[in-house]
Amino acid sequence: MTAYMDHKDLANEIIDTERTRQIADGVHRVLDTIAQAEADAGRKAGSVRLLAATKTRDVGEIMAAIDAGVRMIGENRPQEVVAKAAGLQRLCAERGLSLSATDAAAEQSLPTPNANVAHIPFHLIGQLQANKIGKVLPVVNTIESVDSIDLAEKISRRAVMHGINVGVLLEVNESGEASKSGCDPAHAILLAQRIGSLDGIELQGLMTIGAHVDDERTIRRGFAHLRKTRDQILDAGAPGTEHCTELSMGMTHDMALAIAEGSTIVRVGTAIFGERAFI
Repeated sequence: MTAYMDHKDLANEIIDTERTRQIADGVHRVLDTIAQAEADAGRKAGSVRLLAATKTRDVGEIMAAIDAGVRMIGENRPQEVVAKAAGLQRLCAERGLSLSATDAAAEQSLPTPNANVAHIPFHLIGQLQANKIGKVLPVVNTIESVDSIDLAEKISRRAVMHGINVGVLLEVNESGEASKSGCDPAHAILLAQRIGSLDGIELQGLMTIGAHVDDERTIRRGFAHLRKTRDQILDAGAPGTEHCTELSMGMTHDMALAIAEGSTIVRVGTAIFGERAFI
């Protein structure tokens, strides 16, 4: 178990007024930043979605972000998915929202089933070991960190067993940094086509983490290459790749650059919740 989980109750639902205000202010600032970056890039308003990266944040903090306008969340670790899922699903249901992998499961979590209920996508954005797949399915609806055909095949088998379709993003290591996960960019197109052929999986797009450097040109070059790869996958038209439209790229420090290069999802934690007390 991750050490910080021994020191923080991630299922905690209690949050004070000041902390609620801090998180709401963070959400609003980030949404404003996204809107400005869209305008600066000449992109349509609303073309970029905010994913709140909720690593080490408890249920109360996450619900404060949702109440402030967040409509997509992402966890880094399967253990945190397990610790928070029940509380998040219940509190979302009380607000007329659902947080679940499938429509059927979401409807069952609501006090009164409603076909028009608003869904909040729940993503896994951190690395996933094969033996942890059962912890996140069918709770999360999209896994952004698929970087090998072996992992994709194992997710596929588990999804078929559950009778669900799981969204996946192919993670690509555009920076080439050894510390970062993701497949080699040179293999991304073929790997995407192989993933698209699997049952129980919908290839929804690509994901990357920007280069950890100060040079904006280097950061933008990686984001631009991911966009080009996405476009090549779509142009090739291989079966199962027609929904490969998402570009999950950009975080607190580089989201404006990512939006300028075509990002459709930015993953933001620190700018919403503040610095983490735990790693």
